[in-house]
Amino acid sequence: MGLLALQGAVEPHARSLARLGASTLEVRRPDHLADVDALVLPGGESTTISMLLDRQELRAPLAERLAAGMPALGTCAGMILLASEVLDGRPDQRSFGAIDLAVRRNGFGRQVDSFEADLVLAAPPGADPFHAVFIRAPVVERVGDEVEVLAAVDGSPVLCRQGNVIVSSFHPELSDDTRIHQLLVAAVEAGDGTRPREVS
Repeated sequence: MGLLALQGAVEPHARSLARLGASTLEVRRPDHLADVDALVLPGGESTTISMLLDRQELRAPLAERLAAGMPALGTCAGMILLASEVLDGRPDQRSFGAIDLAVRRNGFGRQVDSFEADLVLAAPPGADPFHAVFIRAPVVERVGDEVEVLAAVDGSPVLCRQGNVIVSSFHPELSDDTRIHQLLVAAVEAGDGTRPREVS
């Protein structure tokens, strides 16, 4: 499992994936992408990560892998980077359009408006609610026809999936509950969109 390690905390994601038996690799250069079957785009500052993607020449190869069906999990800023439309972003901010959502940056408010909530998940199954931490969380303002809403807060989608792409406006890596990361592992195990044969 790859962890996009340009900005933001990736170690909590590594710990969550390790609990599921998955090994991880920090992705900082294009050649790192050839060694991973999936990618976590972590929280952080979406505009900064976006600029660093260009500086590290990662944008084009990552876009190619996503278009080929590579499983991905985007959390908070990662959700913004994977969405098809970004509201309140910088004029030059670009996203990958890997999931058909319109997302407003910091839509739930600034740092002081951080909150926690217990979510009922449509997937993966589990009787217990998922305790979710929201920090400068984006708000989903439009959901495409092919997007599944897996959890919501007050009617606002906060966990969504389209094909192999999963996004959350909260930070599942700050929980001991690994069910969200399990969705990514399951997508890899399903075998769609993993590494191209020539680089495996």
